[in-house]
Amino acid sequence: MRQILLHQVLPQVFAQREDLVSDVWRAEVCFERGKSYLVEAGSGMGKSTFCSYLMGYRHDYSGQICFDDQDIRHFPVSQWVDIRQHHLGMLFQEMRLFPELTAWENVEIKNRLTGQIDHTTIERWFERLGIEDKLHVKAGILSQGQQQRVAFMRALVQPSDFLIVDEPISHLDDINAQLMADMVEEVRNQRICGIIVTSIGKQLPLVYDRILKL
Repeated sequence: MRQILLHQVLPQVFAQREDLVSDVWRAEVCFERGKSYLVEAGSGMGKSTFCSYLMGYRHDYSGQICFDDQDIRHFPVSQWVDIRQHHLGMLFQEMRLFPELTAWENVEIKNRLTGQIDHTTIERWFERLGIEDKLHVKAGILSQGQQQRVAFMRALVQPSDFLIVDEPISHLDDINAQLMADMVEEVRNQRICGIIVTSIGKQLPLVYDRILKL
């Protein structure tokens, strides 16, 4: 996948709004593989909705979203399975960890599906993010910040043309936020993937090719 294109996309909930000012809604937007984007949003402007549209979880919008030249509305379930496994990764704001599994198992369960990253590299990620002592601790008893780091690593093990990172550092201090940003840059350079970060406040400290207001 080389591009994600939005053509005059508008959530149905905003259909009656004439005063809407946005770089994304009712606009022509192109996200290119290999570049980094920040989508800033105020409360209630549809940040999570935007992410759900790109991942194909919701279709309650007018306009058109295309992956390259294909309208995603027409994708069958089997095509979405392939896209989410090989082309489009996401770090969810709510993290979606399995609380009964350890931190390591939460990362490895995704890695077993993709075979993308060797175990030594994953162990080094745990060390870089300062939670190497949490490898075998169940995710459900980790702090919010520790869970966020585990969820972040789980997203990184997935091979993808684009990585969507939804409000990634709300529970992290500046040092860990910078560590995560450095790792995202490394992944982008290694895989030549596109990065789409959303935020309603504190931002992942990347150098962005473009900043859009939702």
